[in-house]
Amino acid sequence: MYSEKIQHILSVMVTIPVLLVCLPFFIVIALLIKADSKGSVLFIQERIGKNGKKFKLLKFRSMLNDAHDTGIEDASEKDPRITKVGKFIREWTIDEFPQLLNIISGDMNLIGPRPMPEYEGNNKKIRKLWEERKKIRPGLISMVDIKGRNLVPWEKRFEYDAWYIKNKSFFLDLKILFFAVFAVLSRKGVYGENEKNILPK
Repeated sequence: MYSEKIQHILSVMVTIPVLLVCLPFFIVIALLIKADSKGSVLFIQERIGKNGKKFKLLKFRSMLNDAHDTGIEDASEKDPRITKVGKFIREWTIDEFPQLLNIISGDMNLIGPRPMPEYEGNNKKIRKLWEERKKIRPGLISMVDIKGRNLVPWEKRFEYDAWYIKNKSFFLDLKILFFAVFAVLSRKGVYGENEKNILPK
């Protein structure tokens, strides 16, 4: 049985060697962020995890240090608050990699629903789906990521999360991990015949 405990153990087993191998690269990214703009290297924001537990999500900072003081949460591709280095690391999903530490700390898995801030659950249209996604740990890589994060309508994201939770398995996680590589390299979602009978539309 592919339990939550087994999934997390496997996530940590994969994460630790990846983190060690990538550490020199992360140091370079951190130095570039500091050289490009003032502020901290990391962006830290409260998110909702398993059973509604709040945790601090880690990202490489890709926007100006005071960007979130504007009250605007979501950023578009041409958002002037995004720094030069930030544009690069967002394009290649490098900004998400500090979440490897969130996996080791126990708040996240390698694969799972995207970790969302609490205000996302205030919409009555997705209330039931919001409660569903709190049954398991959120993930570094999700269904939304391989579909194309900026291509998926907001409500559809929660539907994908619910589908994943219902169909979660070791082999599904492997498929998502496989497609995630192509999604990152292509810098857009994985749509097409090869994916037709493997993941939901």
